[in-house]
Amino acid sequence: MAIFGTRPEAIKMAPIIAQLRQYKGEIDTCVVVTGQHREMLDQVLETFHITPDCDLDIMLPGQSLTDVTVRSLASLERVMASEKPDLVLVQGDTTTAFAGGLAAFYQRIPVGHIEAGLRTGDKYNPYPEEINRRLLDALADLCLAPTATSQQALLAEGVPPSRILVTGNTVIDALLEVASREHEFTVPNLRSVHFGPPLRTILVTAHRRESHGAPMHAICSALADLLTSRDDLQIVFPVHLNPRVRETAWSILGGVERAVLLEPLDYLDIVHLIKRADLIITDSGGIQEEAPALGKPVLVIRETTERPEGVAAGTARLVGTDRQNIVAAAKRLLDDPVEYARMAHAANPYGDGRAAERTGMAIRHFLGLSADRPAPFES
Repeated sequence: MAIFGTRPEAIKMAPIIAQLRQYKGEIDTCVVVTGQHREMLDQVLETFHITPDCDLDIMLPGQSLTDVTVRSLASLERVMASEKPDLVLVQGDTTTAFAGGLAAFYQRIPVGHIEAGLRTGDKYNPYPEEINRRLLDALADLCLAPTATSQQALLAEGVPPSRILVTGNTVIDALLEVASREHEFTVPNLRSVHFGPPLRTILVTAHRRESHGAPMHAICSALADLLTSRDDLQIVFPVHLNPRVRETAWSILGGVERAVLLEPLDYLDIVHLIKRADLIITDSGGIQEEAPALGKPVLVIRETTERPEGVAAGTARLVGTDRQNIVAAAKRLLDDPVEYARMAHAANPYGDGRAAERTGMAIRHFLGLSADRPAPFES
């Protein structure tokens, strides 16, 4: 049983579902979605041609984290009792993932955790994701770590090596497949944007809960500073649906020339926008992994990251949410061709496009369908 509820989970789970469906006759894959990100989730399901076997549609207006957890847990309990899976797969660190793992644990069903071992060391940053993933790894029977760094975090916490496999990140599998498609932007405002000289393009995404309030104000103010201080730049910013993000972004950037504020984009559009951008400024975890695969430097507007591999490899730089730091870091990359090339051409540490294949082999081995344990991914 593959359980997910948000767009990032769906993107990273899609290659695994496709891989498992190749084992027809050996493995029956049941897809369950909670609908934690309703509209954005549905876009990804359509992109990857996934029809859920069960859609719990748990979201209601104004729900707290407690409400989402309780509704997910109760609904997933009923589904698992009916389907009786041999293995439950959850991905990442969302409330859906945590509830899925906990529901399976309560029914003594083995849990496989995709993207296990990511850590910042700060339980409130990101919140609630850091604790969600720590708890999931404590109860998981199969920890599918994307990198050697995440494997080491698991080992340091006492997870037995036999429960861990380094697979690479399936987001690279999904990205490479989608990036290879011919595509025209579906959003009229995006189709009207000119990419290339004389303008350089910065793609911005910002949505994390810990960025709300003063940090988001500083981020948007830094973007406005960049645009008003140089005429060779445009910023494309798909603005998250969260009202706190939208209010800040539109109030600061809404009237600034060459700031293109958009509604959230579907996955095909965002991948092909990354391809056309010159620089990425983001607090997204997935884009920290995706952009390097397409040769795009990333400035991470967070105080910590659970993806230190990109920083170590030189594909990403952690710049925080200080207004002046963001401006300085962006100008440095825009004005220094050597520094830009160094980041753009650094090797991507997150995957080689075969993570789903390794994951499928690991699941077959775990279920006793194969005697061979796959070789780990090595960056």
